[in-house]
Amino acid sequence: MTIKLGLVGTGTVGGGCIDIVQKHREDFERHLGVDVELARVCSLTSAEAEAHGVGHLFTTDYHDIVNDPDIDIVIELIGGTTVARSVVLDALAAGKNVVTANKALMATHGQEVMDAADAAGVELMFGASVGGGIPIIGPLKHSLIANEILSVKGIVNGTTNYMLTKMAEEGMSYDQALAEAQAAGFAEADPSADVDGFDAAAKIAILSSIAFNSRVVMDDVFTDGITSVTPTDLEAAAEMGYAVKLLAIGHRTPTGIDVRVHPTMIPVDHQLAKVNGVFNAIYVEGDFVGETMFFGEGAGAGAAASAVMGDVLEVARHVTQGVAPIVGCTCTDELPICPITSLSMKYYIRFCAADRPGVLAAMAGVFANHGVSVHSMIQRGAGEDGCVSLVYVTHIACEQDIRDAIDEICALPNTVSGRPSLIRVEE
Repeated sequence: MTIKLGLVGTGTVGGGCIDIVQKHREDFERHLGVDVELARVCSLTSAEAEAHGVGHLFTTDYHDIVNDPDIDIVIELIGGTTVARSVVLDALAAGKNVVTANKALMATHGQEVMDAADAAGVELMFGASVGGGIPIIGPLKHSLIANEILSVKGIVNGTTNYMLTKMAEEGMSYDQALAEAQAAGFAEADPSADVDGFDAAAKIAILSSIAFNSRVVMDDVFTDGITSVTPTDLEAAAEMGYAVKLLAIGHRTPTGIDVRVHPTMIPVDHQLAKVNGVFNAIYVEGDFVGETMFFGEGAGAGAAASAVMGDVLEVARHVTQGVAPIVGCTCTDELPICPITSLSMKYYIRFCAADRPGVLAAMAGVFANHGVSVHSMIQRGAGEDGCVSLVYVTHIACEQDIRDAIDEICALPNTVSGRPSLIRVEE
């Protein structure tokens, strides 16, 4: 039995999938007992298809794939939530199994497409939507289901991790690190999805939905990117025994799901602190399994295509063996989302403050009035325009109290310049 594939999107990842099928088709049949054949490919232009030797399979209309009765699995790799959503929903309605790497689609319309798959009695798999080549969604849906997952957190965006690594190790400014990431092909010309944290937010929404069996969408995730992080902050963190990473965090709490993305100080001896460059790592804690970590390349043609084709082969094996879809939507609970203002943790706050008498006393008074206990304060040399960097690290405090204190300090006359740099501290 030959399982026929229709590929929509022949870019970097799609090209990798074509290469994998061409290189390993005979291996798949010998080792897994499945024969997969690329039957049709779709994109805006034929250049990529021709470059990979499949120009004869090319079409510009995805309906040629969706409406082909011989195609068993549709692979969606165009991204976004407009045309891609139509491709996925139309394929499912036509009774096709679907494999996608589309994190934005799953983080915003996940329930809709999973319900559509369930109604059609076909499989929808999206293992490549988080972590690239890191196998994380499969273990959460299969290997770890005997556990109650307590937390899932990690470094899920290679661009920002590369930039923070360059800033920490080589003293680069944010702008310098971004320029190098773009030159190396790790960052887009418009890097906002990465540096503002939206890419990571989509991924932690997906992971949290699976881990906590409760629907989490992208809009539920508090998101703060790395644009305000400076080498000064990274130096201060290192002196205190911390590394700074853009973490995507999901916690199960007694009151609901705490889900967020933001720059975070973590102890240098934590496993995540050692994950540098474009690598990703996802740390999962279960009530019986304890602590586990998944590490690997989070992006790139090879890593992402590997994950996509892993899903394709799993579905192909099920079709070949006549196995019904095994694990569909697991979001059967309705846990509330904890507001970020209810968060309690330690905070690093760096102000650019006026270098004059009375400033420290005024700021200390504001912190005290809002119930924020300061663990340490360090003055880090003179800055521009007669300002000095005042670095505060608090004891555990409520996010709302921190915000109120910062607002009041910023409103004090002749005290601070601009908004401070704020980094949350995870022990």
